Amino acid sequence: MPFSALGLSPALSAAAHAAGFVSVTPIQQAAVGAVLDGRDVLAVAHTGSGKTAAYLLPLLDRLAARSAAPARKRSVRALVLVPTRELVLQVSRLAQTWGQPVDLRVRALFGGVSVNPQMLALRGGADLVVATPGRLLDLLERHALAIDAVEILVLDEADRMLDAGFAAEWEQIAAQLPPRRQSLFFSATFAPPVQSLADALLHEPLRITLARDAAAAPAIAHSAIAVDAGLRTRLLRHLLAQYGWDRVLVFVATKFAAEIVADKLRKGGLAAEPLHGQLSQGKRSQVLADFQAGRVAVVVATDLAARGIDIAQMPVVVHYDLPRSADDYTHRSGRTARAGDSGLSVSFVSADTEAHWRLICKRQGLDPTLEVMDGFEPVHGAAASSHDPEGTGGIKGKRPSKKDKLRAAAVGTPS
Repeated sequence: MPFSALGLSPALSAAAHAAGFVSVTPIQQAAVGAVLDGRDVLAVAHTGSGKTAAYLLPLLDRLAARSAAPARKRSVRALVLVPTRELVLQVSRLAQTWGQPVDLRVRALFGGVSVNPQMLALRGGADLVVATPGRLLDLLERHALAIDAVEILVLDEADRMLDAGFAAEWEQIAAQLPPRRQSLFFSATFAPPVQSLADALLHEPLRITLARDAAAAPAIAHSAIAVDAGLRTRLLRHLLAQYGWDRVLVFVATKFAAEIVADKLRKGGLAAEPLHGQLSQGKRSQVLADFQAGRVAVVVATDLAARGIDIAQMPVVVHYDLPRSADDYTHRSGRTARAGDSGLSVSFVSADTEAHWRLICKRQGLDPTLEVMDGFEPVHGAAASSHDPEGTGGIKGKRPSKKDKLRAAAVGTPS
C-alpha cells in the first residue's frame, strides 16, 4: 500500500514520499488512520518497524488541518515524550522536515545543554514539543511553557522511560495535562508496568500488537561466542579485523566500561569513541555525527545512551556485556537491520553469564549455537568474569556468592 492511500493530506503524503517512503509498514497501515480519526492508540511493535512515522505523520497532519494560534502565550498544542536526548533530536528533526510544507513550529527540549535558548524558543508557544521528561518538568517549573491545552500527547519508547525512572516524573506531568486529549502510546515491549501506565493514560484505545513476522521484522542474524571475560576486547579487535566491519555499535554495562573499552580499541589503532550519559550533549552529538559520517568506526555505548541511534547501514551490534533483560536485547539488536537492511547481533558469553544468555534466548525464541573461536577458547568450568578484570560491571545477580567461591575453592577451581 502506498502512503498516498492512508488518508494523509497531499502535503504530508508528498513529505513522506520525499523522505523515501514508498510503501507502508504494518504498524503504519494499522495506526495512521486511527490517529487521523482522533482515536487513542496503544501500539506495540518491535524497534525498527516504523513506529515514529506511524504517529508523527498523522499528528502533523492533524495539527496542520486545525492550524490555529496557541490558546495563549507559551501554550503547546502537541507533546511527544521520549526517554533520551538523542531520540528528542531524531524525532524533532523528522517533524521539522516533514512538517515544513505545512509551516508548524517544532521545539526540542532536552537536558545537558543550557536551558536559556530553549526558554526563548518557547516564548511564542509551539505547535509541537518533543521533550525528555526531566527537561520538560524543569521548564514547566520555570513557567516557560504550558501544557494544559495539549490536544495530542504521545509517549514514544514508553518501556524505556519506565526503566529510566519515568513513573514519578509522569505523575507531575500528568497533573498539568488536560483531561480531554488524544493520547498515543507506542512501545516495543509491553511489561506489566507499561500496561498499568497505558490503562491510566488511554481512553478506549485502538490496540495494535504486531508479532515479529507480522511486523515485517528486520533480517537480523544472531550469533553467540563463548569467551572468557578478560579476552573480550582482544576478541572484538580480532572480529573487526577478520570481517572488516566498518561501523559497529558495542554495548557495555557501565559508563566506566564504555570509556575503558573505547580506550583499548583506540590504543589498538581503531577509531572508537564511548557514548554514555555523563558526556556533554555537545560531545554526544559529535560522536553520533562522526559515527554517521564514518569518521568513527566503533561506538561503545551504554543502553540508555544508545537510544535514538537510527543509522542506516549499521551492519553489526555487539553485546560485549549481555543486557540485563530480554527486552533490552530486543532494543539493542534493533539498532541494526534498519531501513530494510540485514544485520548481525553478536553476544559475548562467559562461563558465569551462560545461564543468563540461555534465559534471553528462551524469552526471545532464539537458538543460536554457542561458538568457540580458535585462539579464544574459554577456560571451561571457570567463573571467568567473576573478578571482572576489565571493570565492566557484569550481569546483575550473576556474580558468584561467598558460598559459591568457597565451593569452588574446595574443588580446586579458580574463582
